[in-house]
Amino acid sequence: MIRIDDKHYDRALMQDMSERAAIATALADHAGRCYAVCLSDIAEFLALLFAIREAGAGILPIHPSTPRAAARRMAVDAGCHRLILDGYATEILEGGAAGPGRLLQTTSGTTGQPKRIARSWAEIDREIENYVAFFREPEDMTPVVACPVTHSYGLICGVLVALRRGQVPHILNTGNPKFLIARLRETRQPLLYSSPAMLHTIARLLPAGETIFAAMTSGTLLPESWFAAIRGRTGHLFQQYGCSESGCIAINPDLAAADEMGHPLPHLGVDTGTADAPREIVVRVGEREIHTADLGYSKADGTLVFVARLDDTINVSGLNVYPREVEDVVMAMPGVTDAVAFRKLDPFAGERVALAFSAEHAIAPASLREWCAQNLAAHQVPMETMRVAHVPRQANGKISRRAIATLYAEGRLARVAAEAMA
Repeated sequence: MIRIDDKHYDRALMQDMSERAAIATALADHAGRCYAVCLSDIAEFLALLFAIREAGAGILPIHPSTPRAAARRMAVDAGCHRLILDGYATEILEGGAAGPGRLLQTTSGTTGQPKRIARSWAEIDREIENYVAFFREPEDMTPVVACPVTHSYGLICGVLVALRRGQVPHILNTGNPKFLIARLRETRQPLLYSSPAMLHTIARLLPAGETIFAAMTSGTLLPESWFAAIRGRTGHLFQQYGCSESGCIAINPDLAAADEMGHPLPHLGVDTGTADAPREIVVRVGEREIHTADLGYSKADGTLVFVARLDDTINVSGLNVYPREVEDVVMAMPGVTDAVAFRKLDPFAGERVALAFSAEHAIAPASLREWCAQNLAAHQVPMETMRVAHVPRQANGKISRRAIATLYAEGRLARVAAEAMA
């Protein structure tokens, strides 16, 4: 049923674990309640999740590295009734009124404060059914989930989709890229679910001539240099696009351009703009209309193209600057390893482009500015730049430009970046 690292859990064993988890947490006595679950053992976490789902209760998955005090705050903020910790230790919380079973998630907060999203198990089942019916390419592949199963990408698209297909998902609880490469070599036709940053690292570490059989990228738009490196080292490269409120929105089964998200799943309606006039991507799920805060457009063949986050767009004297365009140019400069463009207030232009970047060697600000001036329009050229040890990214590879801009304004970006590198 599921393999976690070196241990296989068949259906009977997982069922037994789920029953014991239900008893340990008194699940039968609290129908309609919501459980915040922070367990370091992945098998125990999944066993309890399956039990909660079967009981029609709700769950807020919390990453196991979260300190207890922080986990409790998250549980209280989400209105949960119980907090479940290692050993199924249970803390009773006030919670809200009992309700239908649902999966609670936390948005990344890349454009503001994180918010709670609740999706019913029925809605998630519908997403899985459409995902499986629409995305047929991986049917003969072995899903290798090297990302947190407390996040919807790893949990729904990695684990639950694999189970729906009758596959055995291989969950790897490691962030060591060399270990992942060794496991991929041992696995028959592996499909790696991981973060863009990890895919890029693996692509750079692979020996000449060796490729990843298949990989899925999601969560953030690949910089062009990363895309080229990953595409050149991957036999089958897929990309999916989604948001917490709707789940997976679109899948590209043959990624040829980093910004092409693919075609929407059949149960969704998607409204957006054109290449000449991109607009916010709006998704219809049944009677609900979800505003993604993403700017994009649809090509003539229906392919959804991502342009930028609306809140990331920098307005320089009335001209829009999309950070990715700046970052791709900067990362094409020899020696630059990563870059993030962000907004800086300016008394004359309203806003200007600022840039933080990492590099293999020292790069003079004048040289970087000259490179940008040769490859960008004047309003796109960064007015201020800072070399850092490491561009701070979240675990899924996303960048919070708002957070980086704040750190930069407070004079703390270099220190935080160095700490992230340590």
